Amino acid sequence: MQQSAEHERPLVALRGVARYFDVSRPWLNRVIERAPRLLLKAVEDVSFEIRRGETLALVGESGCGKSTVARLIAGLYRVSRGQIEFDGQAQLPTASVWSTEVRRRMQMICQDPYASLNPRWRVADIVAEPLRVHGARARRDEIRDRAAALLTQVGLSPDDGRKYPHEFSGGQRQRISIARALSSEPKFLACDEPTSALDVSVQAQILNLMKELQERLGLTYLFISHNLAVVSQVATRVGVMYLGRVVELADASTLFSHPQHPYTRMLLDAIPDLEMSGRSRTPVAGEVANPLDPPPGCAFHPRCPHANARCRVEIPLLKAHDGRALAACHAVEEGRLPV
Repeated sequence: MQQSAEHERPLVALRGVARYFDVSRPWLNRVIERAPRLLLKAVEDVSFEIRRGETLALVGESGCGKSTVARLIAGLYRVSRGQIEFDGQAQLPTASVWSTEVRRRMQMICQDPYASLNPRWRVADIVAEPLRVHGARARRDEIRDRAAALLTQVGLSPDDGRKYPHEFSGGQRQRISIARALSSEPKFLACDEPTSALDVSVQAQILNLMKELQERLGLTYLFISHNLAVVSQVATRVGVMYLGRVVELADASTLFSHPQHPYTRMLLDAIPDLEMSGRSRTPVAGEVANPLDPPPGCAFHPRCPHANARCRVEIPLLKAHDGRALAACHAVEEGRLPV
């Protein structure tokens, strides 16, 4: 009975999470110039759950806050407001936001596979670092054998452990990053655009490897990307972010076939597709607003062709519509969007 309850419980849950960065000028300058403090609201009131064994993808334009969400979950940033839970455990109110056991069970794969690897360390030492930090295997021979097995698991040779990161291609470096992430036997991986720095053919290899490892090891992914074509292949559910907020959350098949939010439709319309070449599209003009001075009401309203007076003053809430998706949009709620 207890195991059934644990299985039904989401592995990761965010409850009204916000993260602010103080980007004010130095104190003395503010006093002389009588300037106020400036807060950058990178993430604002984000709530969602990630179920065990699924891949939740977060998409959106650069600067929307999706990478900040990944770093908040991994514990690299502290939340300014709200709460994050991992397997029912909340973050600790101390300098270390996660307990040692939780940190062992979650890892992160970074965007740039070369910048995330220590150029002075041999690959075997890089892969084995989490084993030493978390004390999973204390004996030197056990650590060496585990590192060799991990390199084999991601399609590399155990002999590659004697080399340095600069001796590998971009795709091979990302495989090393994945091996390092798997060394502590985690259950959750936060993948921050793991394929964006790779060639298209290498992207496919890495994505296939990640899907294979997910099925074999029962992994749960948070997949950060701006490439919707990639997301459509790997995601179970998709969350769309705009200016720090989640504006739509749905199953991948539902989101790509019946997008609700105008911003989601804009992103999908930007994908080249011959089958959609004859379909009429409503262009969305403008650029992302300044996050230091966001517009009132719905942050997307200056670019939305369906905005009205309500959109300019009232922030929309993330609600279910037609039982298919969650969307934060007054036009969707009022049925003003064309089908």
